[in-house]
Amino acid sequence: MEIQSLLDSKRKLALTAEPPGPVVLSSRIRLARNLCDYPFPGWAKETQRRDILTMCEDAVAKIPEMEKGMVFEIDKLSELEKQVLVERHLISRELAANSQGAGVLISRDQACSVMVNEEDHLRIQLVNNGFQFRKIWKTIDRIDSGIESKLNLAFSQELGYLTACPTNVGTGMRASVMMHLPALVISNQMEKVIRAVNQLGIAVRGLFGEGSDASGSIFQISNQQTLGEAEADIIKRLSSVLNTIIEQEENARAKLLENDRIKLFDKMGRAYGTLQNGHLLSSAEAMNYLSLVRLAIDLNIIPEGERIRVDRMFMESQPGHIQYNVRRAIESDQRDVARATLLREQLRELPPLNFDNFVDS
Repeated sequence: MEIQSLLDSKRKLALTAEPPGPVVLSSRIRLARNLCDYPFPGWAKETQRRDILTMCEDAVAKIPEMEKGMVFEIDKLSELEKQVLVERHLISRELAANSQGAGVLISRDQACSVMVNEEDHLRIQLVNNGFQFRKIWKTIDRIDSGIESKLNLAFSQELGYLTACPTNVGTGMRASVMMHLPALVISNQMEKVIRAVNQLGIAVRGLFGEGSDASGSIFQISNQQTLGEAEADIIKRLSSVLNTIIEQEENARAKLLENDRIKLFDKMGRAYGTLQNGHLLSSAEAMNYLSLVRLAIDLNIIPEGERIRVDRMFMESQPGHIQYNVRRAIESDQRDVARATLLREQLRELPPLNFDNFVDS
């Protein structure tokens, strides 16, 4: 299969020297860019889209951070391979549907991917573990400058970068984090948080962006405004909101431990037991149970060293990865069996829950 070399690298969510944190799993910055003298992808003819793909591939491949990376043309990938790339957040669902003249370039460490002919000619994204906007911005700004030195990008002195969707005009930047917020979900406070941050121009979505569910209490939180505000100001404003959400999640955890500790420990124990012994698990069930296991790591009930293993289980239990693992498309009930089998095997590697290790902070 086309993407086997990518899977063989064992890189999962851009594993860097910085481990994922208890609340913030990863940070991402994405830039939307377009070429002058070509219509936006949605209006371009197939010949134009293929010309754009060739130009962008040639330019991006010469950027130092993208050297010796992987290049995939979407129409040469199977539906299953595309689904795996979506689940790894290396391409969007929209790019997977835009097969003609669309492609993606992925860096060797899978931290950076550049989508070509999605909604815009170029969607440049960089992902790192933890809460690392400053580090990511420094790197992606360098990549963006390198691309701009090789391509004539559509830019207005008055408006900034021109994009297919008016909401991206200006900086063309979306900064986001993936957050694990189980206590806010368990205590039924998440809807209140979503309403509050929406009023501040911040979007809250599920694991795979707009229109997706927040399975496993994982949420993608990003800026909505890109026009009339500098990149540094966007990052500063978003970071302030995110720090408030982290504080609210920590407070919610403290209250659960103070008022409903036995119920919370029981949820963790049942989740661990089901993953360890279940024979049928849907994707949503697996995500929700793994969320509680991850919370057990946060509380030192499972050793910290197991965090990366559990985070990999989140990805490997997704439908595309389950099917890719058996090398064929299978129906949902068969996936539930295969998923349960995979997680039972993975749970054998985890130490048992040790509630005596819990340290009340």
